[in-house]
Amino acid sequence: MAIVTPGKRPSPRVQNSVVLGKKMGHGKKQGYAELMLTSLVDMFTIIVIFLIQNFSSSGDILYMSKDIKLPYAVHGVELERAPVISVSGDSVTLDGKQVAATEDLSKGDVLNVPELEDALREEKRKFEFINANNPDKPFRGLVNVQADKKIPFKVIKRVMFACNQSGFGNITFAAMAKGSGKTAETKPQASN
Repeated sequence: MAIVTPGKRPSPRVQNSVVLGKKMGHGKKQGYAELMLTSLVDMFTIIVIFLIQNFSSSGDILYMSKDIKLPYAVHGVELERAPVISVSGDSVTLDGKQVAATEDLSKGDVLNVPELEDALREEKRKFEFINANNPDKPFRGLVNVQADKKIPFKVIKRVMFACNQSGFGNITFAAMAKGSGKTAETKPQASN
C-alpha cells in the first residue's frame, strides 16, 4: 500500500464522479510542498552550539601572524586590550602598521627608535582625546609586545626603551601558555 499524506480523501465513487470529482482537488495540481522541520531544527541546533563554543567574551587581542613564534610561559595573566607591537624577523609593527625594520634595530648602540616613539605618542594622543571627558578611564600606559622567540634581546631592549620614552611604561609580553603536561595551550598570555 502506498503512503499518502493525511487529509480528506474522497471515496472511489465520489472520485469518479464528473460533478464532485473536481471539487476534491484532483482537477488541478496543488502547490503545497512539505518541509522536513526535524532536519532544520537539528542543523540550527548544531550551528548555535558551534557559535557558543567559539564565542570569546574578551575578544581577539592579538593577531597571530605566521612569522612570529611566541615563547612559552608557565605563569601569566590574561592580556588586556592595548596597542600591540609585533616584532618579527623582518619588521616591527604597531597595530599592523610597519614602523621599523628589525635589521635596522639590531645595528648600532643608540637605544631610541624615533619612528616607533612617534607612532606610540600618536596613540597616546588619540587615547587622551577620546577619553578627555571620562575621568574613570585614565591613561595607564599599557602596551602589549608580541615578539618572536628568536629575536635578539638588543632589539627587544630598544622597543622597550621606545615604549618607555613615549609614556607606555606598563609593558606586557605575549607568550603561549604552557600546560602542566607536554601539550601547550594556544591562548596568548602576558608575562611581566
